[in-house]
Amino acid sequence: MIIGIDDTDSNEGMCTTYLGALLLAELQEYGTVEALPLLVRLNPTIPYKTRGNAAVALKLKTDCPEKVIAHVTARIGELARMECEKTNPGTVFILEKDYENLKPVLMSFLEEAVKEVIEIKKAKDLISELGIASKSFKNGRGLIGALAACGAMLNPEEWDCTFEHLAYRQKARWGTLRDVDKESFFEADRQTYPGTWDTVDLTNRLVVCVPRSGDPVLFGIRGESPEIVNKAAALIQAEPVERFAVYRTNQGTDMHLLPAQNIAEIRDMHSYRLEGTVSTAPKTIEGGHVIFAVRDREGDEIDCAAFEPTKNFRSLIRKLVPGDQVILSGSVTSGTLNIEKIEVKTPTPIYREENPKCPECGKHMKSAGQGQGFRCKKCGTLSLSKVKYETERDLEPGLYEVPPCARRHLAKPLAREKRQDIRLHPAR
Repeated sequence: MIIGIDDTDSNEGMCTTYLGALLLAELQEYGTVEALPLLVRLNPTIPYKTRGNAAVALKLKTDCPEKVIAHVTARIGELARMECEKTNPGTVFILEKDYENLKPVLMSFLEEAVKEVIEIKKAKDLISELGIASKSFKNGRGLIGALAACGAMLNPEEWDCTFEHLAYRQKARWGTLRDVDKESFFEADRQTYPGTWDTVDLTNRLVVCVPRSGDPVLFGIRGESPEIVNKAAALIQAEPVERFAVYRTNQGTDMHLLPAQNIAEIRDMHSYRLEGTVSTAPKTIEGGHVIFAVRDREGDEIDCAAFEPTKNFRSLIRKLVPGDQVILSGSVTSGTLNIEKIEVKTPTPIYREENPKCPECGKHMKSAGQGQGFRCKKCGTLSLSKVKYETERDLEPGLYEVPPCARRHLAKPLAREKRQDIRLHPAR
């Protein structure tokens, strides 16, 4: 059977992946775990999310599904942060006999949950229509993620995947300052990048894989295979670990992005890849955010932002000028596209005007008076107008990304890009 779980954490603590790691061990009493657990990130713009908007799924070979359902439901009741208004757990159970019939519909539901906005009613109606065993708590919003995670587990070969080694703290330490050796993370990154990524932010000298909230996670190493994330984790020096789990994930895949044919179709709470022309010069506003506008072929415009947490990425954005051809990737909130990556396709030429140079002595001529052109005082040579020179720009065509400290879970880092036809500018 496949078990999907979502929405057990809160902004203050707990983590649905921790519950998944516990169940990995506990459910072996009832059967055999058949695959790596799944961690699925859903639409990152949803306002109802607690922290990372992640759901998990487990696959178990069992002869006693009723006992599994009872055990999982009880553990959610014990561990979920029910006191939090945003915490609304849900769990679903897919029996092996139903795998093939449910594959297409739940894979479609997964795609929608990652890219679109789904109402709780749709999840509940689908569960009822398909006869899926489930249990919800409070308003049951977690049923959305639980169904989506099951869709991913049913179709592992249909989507790009990465892996994460998640190490969990001993319970007595929850809510306290994490005791980790910062330099060991930089060494792990040195030995395993680009097979792993977003362990550290080299430019800003930050460890980014260690959370700051009160949840059970000590650190999470993301990478291309279970072997490489385990290798990196083994190099980390930190406080004792209670347990760990390696999850298969959709992190770092750009699975959330929709192609935008034009700006008119763009909606809040969605993420897009948009091609256009820079139409206003970037300006820095209060808070250090950098804003500019992009225009599409129809003449419509949208504001785009490199917010303060993107740090050094803003310096790149400030080099843009009206006329630059770009492709932007990012999420839209309040009518503004929050940039995750930018491809500078064609930087527009910039020209400056200078007084012409004398062909005899090589010195710049001086104005000969209003409407009379320019004259070299030494040689007496004349010219009617100023001369335009193309200015060299400090901006190369290529694909640029925000630094690891500002990257969203689903955004694909340039370390994973396989394209050979474009210059990459990873935030290292």
